[in-house]
Amino acid sequence: SEAQYRAARRWGSRSARAAVERLRGGGVGLLLSSVKQDEELLHCARLLGVSVVEGLSEEEVALVREIAGLSPHSPSGDGSDGEIMETALVTFCRPLVLGSRRYAHVGLAGAGDFQPHCLVLCGPVDAVIEQHAAALQGALTMLQQLCKSLVL
Repeated sequence: SEAQYRAARRWGSRSARAAVERLRGGGVGLLLSSVKQDEELLHCARLLGVSVVEGLSEEEVALVREIAGLSPHSPSGDGSDGEIMETALVTFCRPLVLGSRRYAHVGLAGAGDFQPHCLVLCGPVDAVIEQHAAALQGALTMLQQLCKSLVL
């Protein structure tokens, strides 16, 4: 019914606001997500000054976790007192527009001896950029495997 729908929307709105307030209260100013977030959560985040980057691929999330030394967040994985356990220092977060595509340029503080760097590939057409990105990804994967074998 219409009344149930309105009640569910109010509950969703309160839940989204409480989640964002909890993040903000824990010092979180940037939320990285592999899934598309609900409009209500995005609205609350804007109001409370929390930036949201959504739609990250599994590989991007894995890279951020490895660089920052984090594990994936799950609401049940927090401390028993409600403390947010997994956060990382972000030195900056800026929008980056390349052609018709929008990206988030995020500066992560490295974990341990790893110091992250930034690389932006530009080219005349998407196909050329994709070829270069695939070649670079292959080279970086090879270097990553080499470094893992040296550490072992």
